[in-house]
Amino acid sequence: MIKKTLILITALLISGIACGQSSFDFLLRAKALTVKGESANAVALLTKAIGEKQESRLYVERAEAYLFEGDYLKAINDFNTANSLESHSGDYGLARIYAIRGERDASLHHLEMNMLSSFKKSEKEILLDPAFSLVENTPEWRQFWKRDWYSGLETGISEIEYYLSAGKRENAAEVLSELRGSYKDHEEVIYAGAMLSLSYGKTGDAVISLTGILASDHGDEKYLRLLAKAQTYSSNWAGASVAYSKLLDMEIPDAGLLLSRAECYSKTGEADKAMTDVNRYLSLYPGDKTALSMAGRIKTAAGDNLKALEYFSENLKLHPDDPMCYIDRANSYLSLKSWDPAIKDYSMSLDLDPDNSDAWLNKGTAQLNSGKTADACHDFRQSLRLGNKRATDYISRYCIK
Repeated sequence: MIKKTLILITALLISGIACGQSSFDFLLRAKALTVKGESANAVALLTKAIGEKQESRLYVERAEAYLFEGDYLKAINDFNTANSLESHSGDYGLARIYAIRGERDASLHHLEMNMLSSFKKSEKEILLDPAFSLVENTPEWRQFWKRDWYSGLETGISEIEYYLSAGKRENAAEVLSELRGSYKDHEEVIYAGAMLSLSYGKTGDAVISLTGILASDHGDEKYLRLLAKAQTYSSNWAGASVAYSKLLDMEIPDAGLLLSRAECYSKTGEADKAMTDVNRYLSLYPGDKTALSMAGRIKTAAGDNLKALEYFSENLKLHPDDPMCYIDRANSYLSLKSWDPAIKDYSMSLDLDPDNSDAWLNKGTAQLNSGKTADACHDFRQSLRLGNKRATDYISRYCIK
């Protein structure tokens, strides 16, 4: 049933191509096809899209698909066309392709054009890009990076991001203090302050700061992403869903935003909206483990355990070696008081991941309800041994005579 539903949704979306899909829809589908190794289909889809709409982002995405196909000349043509439609939109792609081809001078030329444009990439992104491996050990590459491509503010923000990713909050705070001395109330400094606040668990401070700068800059992707993260951390699911909706309205071609918003809708009891987002994601990535698990959990939260079981069973069929897929279905069986199937699924999950203390505890609960007290006590003790203090109450109540 689940598979038939997903096939129908996918068919409807494909038929929508002829009915005038938005560029955003085309981009999401093309990215999904490329990720799944179907770059030729992505090229065909984007060619249809370009026939309807001459947009630089469509040419850039088709160029990326050609790149996966190994057709560098067509990719170069598309990046150049993107540049002609929107200045410098294709320069980073051209820099990558020429680097892959070992054409150092052409690569550095287009990288310079990118650095001088609004499409400028971060130093971290460029230096970690494997496309430049053939040119990064040349004198010209080293000379290129001696130039001051980034302002003091940009460099400071990058340092703060690095320190926070490494768990060095004190170092991040020192850099932030220096930036505040030089740039005062610049919105990037406020953004950095919000990052630091969030790292300390001060979600309220982060939300206030980000809401303030977004009041004057409604369309900054990284500000909205951090706001959504802060709202999620503070369990303000409604606020987080609004932030994710704004990102999707900006047509950020990241299908993961659909799942993030679906999680928020589920938490606010908006199951229908949540399932709409999950089904849209599954139409792009059929059989995706995370999406199927989320669909099942949304149905569970809505009280539809039988439908949840369908999603969890489909997930297990596709991913039989994943312990969490067994746990999802076992939890659903537990809610339905189907003790023996729950015990079986918890056992399968524990064969794959024997250190999951919650699975031992839940398996023990199912054992207890099926009248297998001795087996239940074994499971409770195993859960406690793994650090689950909740098992203590069960042991004292049922296992100590």
